[in-house]
Amino acid sequence: MSPLLEVKGLRRDYGALRAVDDVSFHLEPGSILGFIGPNGAGKSTTLRILATLDSPTAGEVLLGGHSLVDTPDRVRPLIGYMPDRYGTYDDVTVFEFLDFFARAYGLTGAKRRQRVESVMGFTGLGPLADKLTTALSKGMRQRVALGRTLLHDPQLLLLDEPADGLDPRARIELRELLRALADQGKAVIISSHILTELAEICDTCAIIEQGRLLATGRVEDILRQGASVAAVELMVRLAVGAEADAAWARAERLLLEQPRVARVSREGESLRVGLELEAGAGAGQVDAAAAGLLSALVTAGLPVCSFGMRERNLEDAFMTVTKGRLA
Repeated sequence: MSPLLEVKGLRRDYGALRAVDDVSFHLEPGSILGFIGPNGAGKSTTLRILATLDSPTAGEVLLGGHSLVDTPDRVRPLIGYMPDRYGTYDDVTVFEFLDFFARAYGLTGAKRRQRVESVMGFTGLGPLADKLTTALSKGMRQRVALGRTLLHDPQLLLLDEPADGLDPRARIELRELLRALADQGKAVIISSHILTELAEICDTCAIIEQGRLLATGRVEDILRQGASVAAVELMVRLAVGAEADAAWARAERLLLEQPRVARVSREGESLRVGLELEAGAGAGQVDAAAAGLLSALVTAGLPVCSFGMRERNLEDAFMTVTKGRLA
């Protein structure tokens, strides 16, 4: 399948500051890309360039084979941009708000009303058509913003921190909407700090720091990235009573003395144990290392009540790729 979006050597300078530095990636129709990075990494600047709201210092961006820089008017109808900060007008209903922007997009007559009603139906806003936008919850206002982004039926959606400030239910509902959009063949780029959410939504991701892409690819490939080591984490729980603190401290000291244990940290009622094995270590080597730790704990008389492997997630991959640096 041919890429819908191609970004090649993108750069953006603000005086002496290089906000985006040689960024390249592509995105196919129906794909959802998670754009990951700390504050100030260049995520929002990149999205603004892709939305034709800012111009690159250098590089090329093609959308549907057309240049965003040379022919912005031609590609803008293909783009839906939802910034991290958005507003709604006072004293207008949901329908009036969306109808206003449908007019701005050039929709007229029955076609405009049909499109507004279609978008309200898709985003679950139909029952709220006559409700004032200022009376809506954060999650519902987010739906209104998404609906506004969809009115002109764009092929590329650029969503900057769309889940920020949403409660768990609203995040789940937003995730379902984004998956439905991808199923329609739309390409989606999501910028977010909520890495666990991205792992459940996205099929590809890009990690950016200080304006440079450190890793890009399918989520499962990013999860396997770890340079020269393979990180394995275990969760250990102890059945301890009054002398719990002493038992936890003893278990932590014992684990740190074991071969290949890189770190041990307390998380609630569990110990999180990080093993470092040679890159490419097979399941047998991982199991043997874990069994050795369990044996050491039991031999020392520590009351282990739970012991299991913790799957590597997108947060782990992010910390590995960025070497633990956070803004």
